[in-house]
Formats: sequence, C-alpha cells, structure tokens
Amino acid sequence: MNDTMLLPLAAAGLAFASILLLTLGVSGMVGNKNRVSRLRERLEGKRAPKKPGLTATLTQGARQLGERLGPKDESELSETGEMLIQAGYRNSTAPKIFWGVKVCLTLMGLIAALGAKMLAPVQIPNGLLALLFVVPMFMGMYLPNIWLRIKVKKRRREIINAMPDALDLLVVCVEAGMGLDQALARVSNEMRLTSPILASELHTVILELRAGKTRADALRNLAGRVGVDDVTSLVTLLVQADSFGTSVAQTLRVYSDALRTTRYQRAEEIAAKMPVKILFPLIFFILPSLLVAIMGPAGLKMVKLFATMK
Repeated sequence: MNDTMLLPLAAAGLAFASILLLTLGVSGMVGNKNRVSRLRERLEGKRAPKKPGLTATLTQGARQLGERLGPKDESELSETGEMLIQAGYRNSTAPKIFWGVKVCLTLMGLIAALGAKMLAPVQIPNGLLALLFVVPMFMGMYLPNIWLRIKVKKRRREIINAMPDALDLLVVCVEAGMGLDQALARVSNEMRLTSPILASELHTVILELRAGKTRADALRNLAGRVGVDDVTSLVTLLVQADSFGTSVAQTLRVYSDALRTTRYQRAEEIAAKMPVKILFPLIFFILPSLLVAIMGPAGLKMVKLFATMK
C-alpha cells in the first residue's frame, strides 16, 4: 500500500477523532462550567432557575435518536439495560441513550469517511474505499460495547474486592444482636468511604425494603444489579436462611470462611498464571536487550580482530 492510499485512511481517522474529541471536550467544559456555577450559587445562598445545558441537550438528542433508529426488540433493549445497570447506569432511558450514541458515532464515522473521499487528491481504489467506509461504521457500533464491558468489569472487580470487609462487618453486626435489615444499613453506612459502589447497592436494598418489598425480592434485585457470583451466592444463602428459619449469623460465618478459601484459591490461580504471562514480554523485550548488552562488546572486539587480520 503506497502513500497515496494511506492518505485517505489517515484523513478519515483524523476527522473521526477530531469530531469525537471536540464533542467530548465541549461537553466536559460545559459540565465543569455548570458545576462551578452551582457551587457559586450554593455559596451565595441563591439558586438560579435551572436551564438545560449542552450536556442535557446532547443527552436528549441521543435518546431521541436511539428511539427512532435503535432496535425495537424488547429483549435486545433489556439485555443492554441489564449491562448498563451492572455498569451503574440505572436510568430507564439509559438503553435508548446508549443506542443513540452508537448511531451518532456511526454517522460521524461515515461523514468523516465521506469527507476524506471528497478531499482525497487521487482516485481511491474500490477495495480501499469500501474499507474506508466499513472501518468507521465498525468502530462506531462496537467501541461503545467495549467501553461498557470495561465499565462493568471494573465495577464488578471493585465489588469483589470489597466483599470480604463488608461480609465481616455484616457478621459482626448480626452477632451483636442486630436484625439483618439493620445490619445491612449499618454496613452500607460504614462502607461509604472504602467502597462507594457496594455501599450504594446496599443502600438501594434498604430503600426497597422501606418501600414495601420483601427481603427476598430486594436481595434478588441486588444480585441482578451487581452480576457478581459471590453476591449471588450470598443472596441465595440469606434467602434460604430466611425461608427455613435457620441462624443468619451462622450462615454468614460459614459463607465468610468459604469466601476466604475462594479468594485464596483465586490468588493461587493468578500466581500460577504469572510465569506464562511473563514469558512473552521476557522473550521479545528483555532478552534481546540483555543479549545486546552481553554480546555487544564481544562482537565489537571480534570485528576489530578480524579487521586487523586482513
């Protein structure tokens, strides 16, 4: 592929990145400006009438775009909504906004590709032209999915790391004589600084209980929102203990010991995988430089030796 063929691809990529960064930059500046204005109004003791900013306008536009051009299948929307809930976005319009962003990014990529085609100084071959239009569409449709999976994975990891401390606090509270609802509220309050995500989820359970839901339903909703196997197992044990009338404190104590064993086994598994993961960086990055440092002086001496022998 010569330089003339690479020019349209480079122009399309730069145009797409420029549009995306400009949109993110403008929304970020507007968000910072709105936060500064709210803080100033709070300090002055007054509150101006709230006006929709650029971020709210873009969100509304993405929602409308998702409603018109997004999928109409409820199962697909519910699957996207479940992933968004596990990522921490609980708004009912979040799936439509997400699909609107995907459609918007796809259209931006097509516009960038079309602009690169029109501005190209040479005729673009058909194969390269098809690639020029397909790549931005692929990026616009699948980059949001990758971002969402990363958000879900990061949130799950934080919950998994905070589970042992939360479970120990829950065991202490229940063994001290608190009811399960009071213990959950106390753990939520104590975990606000160390793990805001888990504290928020437990606080949601308390709010659902106060709203009239049964304890089993509130705990099952917690397992569905989080999507972590450890939390699902804990919810199953608590629901069974509540149904059969067994000791909640003893159940929590047994599960706490099992969770520690599971964490120890996970640590052993990660440690066992480390040599395999280190092998390729060691071969391709460390060993070549080490060989140059060791064999370099000897090679130079051999070159000088052969030069003097001629």
